[in-house]
Amino acid sequence: MEKMIKLWERYSDVFLSGLVGTLWISAVVLIFGIILGIFVALLRMTKIKPLNIVAEVYVEILRGTPVLLQLYFFWIGLPKIMPFELSDTQCIVVALIVSASAYISEIIRAGINAVDVGQWEAARSIGLSNTHVMTKIILPQAIKNILPALGNEFISTVKGTSLASVFFVGELMTSYKTVQSATFLSLQALTIVGIIYLILNFVLSRLVKLLERRLQVSD
Repeated sequence: MEKMIKLWERYSDVFLSGLVGTLWISAVVLIFGIILGIFVALLRMTKIKPLNIVAEVYVEILRGTPVLLQLYFFWIGLPKIMPFELSDTQCIVVALIVSASAYISEIIRAGINAVDVGQWEAARSIGLSNTHVMTKIILPQAIKNILPALGNEFISTVKGTSLASVFFVGELMTSYKTVQSATFLSLQALTIVGIIYLILNFVLSRLVKLLERRLQVSD
């Protein structure tokens, strides 16, 4: 315990830097994952068969393969196909966004399907186009319904960013590797990182539950 306290006193800036890295990566992944997820969800619901099939294959591949494999694929393959240079961090963040979008698209699709079909019919009866019905009526309700699920996805994303440490991207598990290599105090450094993850995810889970209660009251 004494060693762990001293380790924190000496390397707290490294651990906190890793925490900031984890939070910004998670936030970027969630924001762009939602944008891409909405697009994929709409493709899965379209009546244009080829687009529907492409979206379904996209989701099945990403949900059916390990996230670490996807990270390696993007880390190796993305710089080879892009006309400009990408850093390791950029490749890994893109990979996490793409991976998250598959799960988020299913959450969004479920939220859209949960909206009463009568609202589609009522909106069309007053002359609104499909685009306006989706953007002005259906999506706002769907997003409200799925906000708790998106909150849980954010918590999963926070934990999932730990895989980025394999590529030495600046997040919490990378900070553990940095401290461990400098001090050889593996167990103590790992315990500190574990406590930070536990506190962070505890706070996030409480916020998600608070959001759920607020939504129930508003309903």
